[in-house]
Amino acid sequence: MTTPPLPPDVLERLRRIGLRIDATGRLWHQGDEVTHAGLRRALLRWLDVRADGQPIIKLDDVRYAYVDVDDTPLRITAVRWDGDRPIAHVDDDTAAPLDLPTLVVDADDRLRARVRDGRVAARLTSAAQQVLLERADERAGVYGVVAAGRFWPLTATPPSGAA
Repeated sequence: MTTPPLPPDVLERLRRIGLRIDATGRLWHQGDEVTHAGLRRALLRWLDVRADGQPIIKLDDVRYAYVDVDDTPLRITAVRWDGDRPIAHVDDDTAAPLDLPTLVVDADDRLRARVRDGRVAARLTSAAQQVLLERADERAGVYGVVAAGRFWPLTATPPSGAA
């Protein structure tokens, strides 16, 4: 005997479990901060974004929960240089080459980029931004970063934001 599927409205209510990522990157569940390092790391690694842009903690295409995000879902906490290529260290304890074409400057002059093959927005922390901007340059009145063999202009975030 199989269990009948839940009605869509019930399933939607169950997906709202009180997860939130605040502007500083702290993860909360129903008002309590998630302080267990392993649980926090797992939840951030399961973080994804639906096609409509809604951040989720995703186990698979059917099992996921919504996450409210105050700023960006993830933070790039450090940047290190591998030759002339910047490597982004994300607050889920992963590292990957920084997606240079996605670098933008928000209204508060903070750098943001996309991670996870462009699916998820991440804000660079002050420390990460400082290391990246060691390779900053201005060309023809445009400010940018010299990396990976070329100049990457830093453009403003579109009005819709980078979340």
